[in-house]
Amino acid sequence: MFVISRNTAFTYRNKPVDTKQIGRELGVRYVLEGSARRLGNRVRVTAQLVDVETDAHLWADRFDGSTEDLFALQDEVTRQIANALGVQLIATEAARPTEHTDALDYILRGRAALLRPRRAETYREAIDFFEAALALDPQSVEAQSRLAAVLVIRVLSGMADSAAVDLARAEALVDQALASSARLAHAHIVKGHVLRAQNRWEEAIPEYEAALALDQNSVYALTGLGWSKLATGSLDEVTPLLEQAIRLSPRDPDIGYCYSLIGAAHLLQSHIDDAIVWLEKARSASPAVPFDRSRLAAAYALRGETGRAAAELAEAQGLSNDDRFSSIARLKAKAGSLVAPKIRALAEATYYAGLRKAGMPEE
Repeated sequence: MFVISRNTAFTYRNKPVDTKQIGRELGVRYVLEGSARRLGNRVRVTAQLVDVETDAHLWADRFDGSTEDLFALQDEVTRQIANALGVQLIATEAARPTEHTDALDYILRGRAALLRPRRAETYREAIDFFEAALALDPQSVEAQSRLAAVLVIRVLSGMADSAAVDLARAEALVDQALASSARLAHAHIVKGHVLRAQNRWEEAIPEYEAALALDQNSVYALTGLGWSKLATGSLDEVTPLLEQAIRLSPRDPDIGYCYSLIGAAHLLQSHIDDAIVWLEKARSASPAVPFDRSRLAAAYALRGETGRAAAELAEAQGLSNDDRFSSIARLKAKAGSLVAPKIRALAEATYYAGLRKAGMPEE
C-alpha cells in the first residue's frame, strides 16, 4: 500500500479541504480522517475511510480509551484501524473494474472472496483467483502463500475433497514462498497451518511466533498459535491469545475461528454453558464449518439438550466433505493422535462423550 507520510497529511489538519482535492494533490484513492475528543480521563477517537473519487464513506468506527497510558491507547487504536482497513481496502479494490487484469488484481479478488462466509464454493472461487494470479506470475510469493493458505484452511475446516492432495500442494507452495522470502509473515502463518494439518502441533508454534515477531498485529498468527497451544495442552494460554485477536479486529470476517477456539477450550475444560455461548457465536459467524457444529452438538448433549445436539450433528455430517462425522472411530482416525495426552483425555470425557449422547455411533 502506498501511504502518504503523516508530516504531509498534517498539512491538511483543521483546514476546509475536500477529499477529492486531497486525492488530486497527493495522488491517493482513499483518505482516512477522524478526530479525538477528551472528557476527563476518557478519550474517544473516531475514524472514517473515504473514497476520494466518489466522496463515499466506506467505513467508520470509534474507539474509547483512558488517558492513563496514551501511548498504549495510540498503539491500540492504530492496530485496530490497520486491521479494519486491511479488510475494507481489499474488498473495495477487488471490486474496482480493471481493463487488463494482472496478478495483483487476482490476488485481491481471491482475498475478497474469503471475506464472505466460508463454504466449499467460497474456497473454490478463491483458489481459482489465486491459481490465475500464479499462472500470470509463477514467482509471486504472495500468490504462492495465499493459494497455499486456502488449500490448507480447506483441509483444516474439513471441506477438502482430497485432503492429502490439498495438503501436499499447500506444503510445496509455502516452502517455495519461504525459500524466496523468509521474512514474509503470512508465509510463516501458512507453514504453521500446514504443520497443524499434519498434527505437528509443537513444530507449528515457532512458525506462528515467527509471524508475530514480523507482524505483532496478525490476527491469523494469534489464532493459529491459540489452536497449537490448545493441542499441546496449554489451555490457560488459549483464551488470552484469542481475546487479543478479537480486540485487534472485532469485525473480522474470520472472527468465527476465534469464537470457535474459545468455545473448544471451554468444552475441553467442561465449562459447558460458556462453551455453548462461544460455539453459538461461531456458528452464527461461520455457519458452514462442520467442526463448530460437531462441538456444539457435543456441548448441547452434555447439557441434556439431545434434540438440539442431534440437529447440530446432522448439520456437521451434511456440511463435511467426508465421512468423519459418521462415527467416533472415523472422527478419531481423521483427528490423529499426535496431540497432548492431557487433551486426548479431556476430549474423550467431553467432546466424544457428548457426541455419543448426541447419537454418533462408535463404529
